[in-house]
Amino acid sequence: MSGAPGRVRVLLYLRASQQDVPAVEEAYHRISRDLAGTPGLLGNELLREVTDRGAYAVLSEWESMAAFRGWEAGSAHRGTTSPLRPYQDSERRSPFALFEVGAEY
Repeated sequence: MSGAPGRVRVLLYLRASQQDVPAVEEAYHRISRDLAGTPGLLGNELLREVTDRGAYAVLSEWESMAAFRGWEAGSAHRGTTSPLRPYQDSERRSPFALFEVGAEY
């Protein structure tokens, strides 16, 4: 069974000290509320790595690359997502990755 053509998933990698965990989680919830109803956004999740409790990822799913790029280029993008910016994982080459859905079952 093949995946829905064009869907895109975005992973944003985050790192937080134990004392910053509540701030990361609150920022995620605030941003998610602000993004509710964004055209093309199908949903998002806050993932916490099991073996490294300070490592997080936000996984968002978009109906297409065009929908994601349109939102990313918009004027509200940087302001809306700014609460998580201090927690982007700077040890990675890029704090985010884009994936196209190639297949699914």
